[in-house]
Amino acid sequence: MRATKFEFEHRFWIICAIYLIGFCLSKVDHVSFITALRHWIAPSIAGGTAKAETFSRIVIISGALLVFLTAALRTWGAAYLRTDVVHDTSQHSEALIADGPFRYTRNPLYLANLPMAAGIGVLASRSGLIFLVVANWIFVYRLIFREEAALEKSQGESYRAYCQSVPRFWPSLWPRVPSGNCSPQWGQALAGESFVWIFGLAELLIAVTLRPLAGLVAFPLGFVAHFIIKHRIQTKRASS
Repeated sequence: MRATKFEFEHRFWIICAIYLIGFCLSKVDHVSFITALRHWIAPSIAGGTAKAETFSRIVIISGALLVFLTAALRTWGAAYLRTDVVHDTSQHSEALIADGPFRYTRNPLYLANLPMAAGIGVLASRSGLIFLVVANWIFVYRLIFREEAALEKSQGESYRAYCQSVPRFWPSLWPRVPSGNCSPQWGQALAGESFVWIFGLAELLIAVTLRPLAGLVAFPLGFVAHFIIKHRIQTKRASS
């Protein structure tokens, strides 16, 4: 059940592959999620009408809000964990962070993968959305199990005590451990998670235009931002 070293080191590309497969399922399932949802909750709205377009915009905007929620949660986590750790291909278990969102859940960054999958998934087919959410959920749990084993080995009793207090995945409604002395670094966190914010803006653009081509133009900007981040991390590591 635990992710392999290869999976951890290539987690970004594996997640990209999950999204690719999810959207390719439209070749088999020709009914979009938005159409299926409209038929379910508003069957009186006929396709191709102004009301149908309004319904589509509302659903896509809701998806974009989930992506922005992801961006906010990831930025909050990266402010404490640091961007160079979040996006590093190497696993880090030399320190235990128990501040910020890590007081509510042990894995806020992995938790954020689910609202992003659901938010972007509204643009896919019915089966595509389900696949995106389930596949991301399974994969992040595999990554979590790998990191937990490494942290327990390196941090010992302090990590076991932390695990007893803070939930692994689904967050508590209140902080489960006292605030530490870790100061958040918001600038590097916003820069590091800029690609997720761009994904949210790209989906808003699709909601406004109702043209998938708008997303095909805007979403790649997020990938460019991600690769710029990784390049800066690698450059910084090489010079240190």
